[in-house]
Amino acid sequence: MKVILNENIETLGHIGDIVKVAPGYARNYLLPKKLAIAATDSNAKALEHAKRQMTYKKNKTLESAKNLGAKLEALSIVLTHKAGEEGKLFGSVTNMDIANYLKANGFDIDRKSIILTDAIKHTGEFSATLKIHPEVTATLKVVVTAA
Repeated sequence: MKVILNENIETLGHIGDIVKVAPGYARNYLLPKKLAIAATDSNAKALEHAKRQMTYKKNKTLESAKNLGAKLEALSIVLTHKAGEEGKLFGSVTNMDIANYLKANGFDIDRKSIILTDAIKHTGEFSATLKIHPEVTATLKVVVTAA
């Protein structure tokens, strides 16, 4: 019996694959648990339609992520912190500080997507990587000044 998979099943395949399985396996396990649907012409057409929609949505989000990345790379973040002699900060600049700055300037970015290579503990110019989308990363320019 041929079925179209709704879920990734390690031993069979990935979502959207049409696979041939034993009728009992399909009837007693895959179909009742909604892990697969019967591979009829109408289901195959519905699958193709769903794939086209998912591709369209994926391309749309990728394009918006690229636009956001371009805007963020053009932005220079200036943070002021208390600093001692020789520019050493009391504390450090974290990804939370950068996220708060971005939120104040109209960008809703999760702090977990901001990656700092090292903790910023001195005044100066630094860079931070921002993972906007699995395929899109942006590099932020962070300038830390003494208060």
